[in-house]
Amino acid sequence: MDATGRLEISQGESFIDVKSFFESAPPLKNSDSITQKSSPTCCFGNLLVSGNAKSVGVVCVTSGGTTVPLEQRCVRYIDNFSSGNRGAASTEYFVKAGYAVIFVHRRGSCQPYCRYLPEDSFLEFFEVLNDSEIQGRKWPKRFLDYLRGVILVPHPNEFNSIIRDLRDIDAIFCFTMSVCHPHATVVKKAIKEYHSAVNGGFLLKLPFTTIFEYLQIIQVVATSLSCLGPRGMFYLAAAVSDFYVPWENMAKHKIQSAAGPLDMRLTQVPKMLRILRTDWAPSAFCVSFKLETDSEILLQKAESALRKYQMHVVVANELATYKREVIAVSLDGKISIRKQSEDADVEEQLIKLLVEKHNKYIECCGMG
Repeated sequence: MDATGRLEISQGESFIDVKSFFESAPPLKNSDSITQKSSPTCCFGNLLVSGNAKSVGVVCVTSGGTTVPLEQRCVRYIDNFSSGNRGAASTEYFVKAGYAVIFVHRRGSCQPYCRYLPEDSFLEFFEVLNDSEIQGRKWPKRFLDYLRGVILVPHPNEFNSIIRDLRDIDAIFCFTMSVCHPHATVVKKAIKEYHSAVNGGFLLKLPFTTIFEYLQIIQVVATSLSCLGPRGMFYLAAAVSDFYVPWENMAKHKIQSAAGPLDMRLTQVPKMLRILRTDWAPSAFCVSFKLETDSEILLQKAESALRKYQMHVVVANELATYKREVIAVSLDGKISIRKQSEDADVEEQLIKLLVEKHNKYIECCGMG
């Protein structure tokens, strides 16, 4: 059998594996809401109308690591290493470049515009000006979401009422607070840039935790963005699990240690990249990442992924140096990208390069 025949069989097997994965996965919560939120006409319609130059396109940035639950009522899970810093930083630079961003992120991972805030930041940043004075001012929901770490109390007239659901924004009021002087500049900058992105319609955040949630969200977002053709982009920086426990094979309840050593067989996660390129969003510009600990095989693996999954760019990075240097691998060749200074982000130059490549791709598709 020739190479073409082998490829067709491989693709057929891949589609079957993907279909089986989704059929057996637990249903995605709020899938209808996610579909509506990720629709370009719903979220970014004012940026994407014909002749409007505010946005050059929409990019889906994935960030953080997926978990693999070991029980249906999960207590134990296998995690993938990722702080989410690359995805968060890249989101900021995409917004600066004029893109609307769908930020698909691991819950609790690094967030855009929060990268320079220290740990336990909100306890350090804020101080109460007057213990006896409570300001009866209602914060906007977006700002309240941003300041989840701040201690919140009800309106003084309802002080004895217990507010159990912090989503009931109409019932929440705050102390009068001030940002401590050493942190004022960084907090002010973060809040200003965050609100500019959200209020301007350039940022939508969709959280995930498990491999099941992540892949279902990607399918929904990709299907939604397919209508944009080449103006859509996928920047797949999340650390996605390679192996998982099928839902039907999981223990329903917590695995008991009294049963002795744990012997568990993991199944390989179907490769979704080819399906993304050929079926879900075939005209989108796609960027994937390849992380290795062995520099000897890094570029070989990146080039293999470029061909196998028909990516437009594969970003190769080594674990020991990924914060300082990456290599963008494409059919045009390899480009090494390094931090320009100690305080700079390698993502700044990376996004600049990808924006240039994406613009050329749009022009080649006759939409420039």
